[in-house]
Amino acid sequence: MRISELAAETGVPVHTLKYYLREGLLMPGEARSQTRAEYGPEHLERVRLVRALVEHGGVGIAAVHSILEALTAPPPSRHDFLGVAHCALPSSGGGTAVSQEVAELVEDLGWRVGPAAPALRALSAAVTAARDAGVRLERSTLRRYAEAMREVAAVDVDVAVGAHSPAAAMHAVVVGTVMLDPVLVALRRVAQESESWERNSTASPGPDAAWRARADPVRRSPRHAVARHPNPTVEEVRPG
Repeated sequence: MRISELAAETGVPVHTLKYYLREGLLMPGEARSQTRAEYGPEHLERVRLVRALVEHGGVGIAAVHSILEALTAPPPSRHDFLGVAHCALPSSGGGTAVSQEVAELVEDLGWRVGPAAPALRALSAAVTAARDAGVRLERSTLRRYAEAMREVAAVDVDVAVGAHSPAAAMHAVVVGTVMLDPVLVALRRVAQESESWERNSTASPGPDAAWRARADPVRRSPRHAVARHPNPTVEEVRPG
């Protein structure tokens, strides 16, 4: 396909595709003449990947380069995939040192994590930022969060181990880490609502009962449903 057709298939404008070509994010097509090149399925897949990382994953161009390099030359050991992936992905930790609290948490949990892991610095910075914002994040609460995330990590590793090739495993780790973070955030909020409903459903109706009814009228179970007259403007006549 020509570059205009590639643009039509991916929804990415031609000028953006040319930018991807200039930046080395998209490999050149097969030259047909001095002014024309043909692009195939591999280009289609690459454009969709880059677009997803940039537009939906919030990854910068430099980080996209690192991710693509990691995907092109995956390490021989599948255990090293995560290390390469985490180094390729943008981290909020920056130059933050690993806090004593985070180091002790990892040790107490018995987790085997490299002392220079970018995620440790990111976690240290995030905990400090949360507390600076007034969040009451106790050590016991942080540990509960960590234990819950271990279950999520197990699913991630299962997906990578089940991949049919090292390249596919690397793709699952790197791209999955970027693109699934928003999924996990959304799932957390859905679970919060469900957990709150379960804990408060047996309590007597409070001032927020009307708000809950408006916010979630469909998913209420029958035992929590409130009977209403089919025509709310007409009073129901009860036998005397």
